[in-house]
Amino acid sequence: MTTTFEKLSSNKVKLGFAVEPEKFDEGLQTAYRKLVKQISIPGFRRGKAPMRVIESHYGPSVFYEDAFEAIFPEIYRAGLEEHGVEPVDSPELDIEQIGRGKELKFTVEVFVRPDVKLGEYKNLGLKKEVAEVTDDDVNADIERARERAARYVEITDRPAKLDDQVNIDYAGYLGDVQFDGGTATGHDLVLGSGSFIPGFEDQLVGAKVGDEVDVNVTFPEEYHAEELAGKPVVFKVKVNSIREKDVPALDDDFVTEVSEKANTVDEYRAEIREKLEKRAEDNADRAFEDAVLDAVSDNAEVDIPKAMIDDEVTAMLRDMEMRLAYQGMKLDDFAKYTGQTIDQLREQYRPGAEERVRKNLVLEAVMKAENIAATDEEVDKEIADYAARSGQKPEDLRKAIGEDGVKRFAEMASLKKTVDFLKANAE
Repeated sequence: MTTTFEKLSSNKVKLGFAVEPEKFDEGLQTAYRKLVKQISIPGFRRGKAPMRVIESHYGPSVFYEDAFEAIFPEIYRAGLEEHGVEPVDSPELDIEQIGRGKELKFTVEVFVRPDVKLGEYKNLGLKKEVAEVTDDDVNADIERARERAARYVEITDRPAKLDDQVNIDYAGYLGDVQFDGGTATGHDLVLGSGSFIPGFEDQLVGAKVGDEVDVNVTFPEEYHAEELAGKPVVFKVKVNSIREKDVPALDDDFVTEVSEKANTVDEYRAEIREKLEKRAEDNADRAFEDAVLDAVSDNAEVDIPKAMIDDEVTAMLRDMEMRLAYQGMKLDDFAKYTGQTIDQLREQYRPGAEERVRKNLVLEAVMKAENIAATDEEVDKEIADYAARSGQKPEDLRKAIGEDGVKRFAEMASLKKTVDFLKANAE
């Protein structure tokens, strides 16, 4: 067998094949054995007619298609390996010559991983900008912690005010008729929370325990229940109890309740500042990395085959399907719930998939240009980190994933190393 190679574009190649007649004859024999039991020829029992008789009856090409299919995978694989071709899609076939005793000649055109023409990927004029953590930021975080630790204490010596939690029974009326869905007993409502129809909560300010209040409100024009949309209604409300929010004081007792390390207010402030500074550093690093990768990707030229984007969309939907499964939901059900089809979901994911494929291809091109490769120690760390996250021992994980799995971890470590290289050279 002889093969030829032609590069048609940055993402497509053409392979030519010339296969010796004996190989095609092998395919004919395989096709005959596969089909003979399905063919009836007068004068022969089913499955017993000789190949030549079948060919004379149905024509010499009767076995050609199946013969070609029988030998194509081995021939195609050999051609790919010979020329180092990595296809990303099914090949387009063009058979030029086929027949018994003839050299089989055909070509395939196939999309491959595209060439990447790198632009500027160093000296991008970018640097990490870490937001300063101020005293106000620390105080705001502490106030949020106090609010989370707050509890409601029942009171009886004053009327309700904003931020109080009232327990109420209510029934809603449209005219003189009580409407569906407008009734509840023992409902807790924080006044000023905006949980109810505008105007409802304000009219309970000043009410006392045991009071019965007529609350007059108008439903919004866009209300989901059409029979109530834009209509004025009356809620007859009884106040069962009033609770006041009790926010704990910022003292050492509070600190020991909410912190595992700090014992004093000053130590707690230092802990909060350290946490916020770490968060600011992490946020800045993510933003910086995104900016660097966006710039390097934008500066590069690459023509991505549609099949690679399709495959990435499929992978993203598969990940989504797995996440939904943990919630007891199927992807089809999610699509129906959101008023979409699976095809519409695929289109929704396509821009993100294209961006991910593009960035990976560009990263691989930088990695190759700079001869970046993870060391054995870096691969070991990548495996160990994954094992720790998944509750496994590194040696057990290695055994489970095998040599191919270790290679994938090596690729991941090399890509991370490439990202670090780009960040280090971005200014």
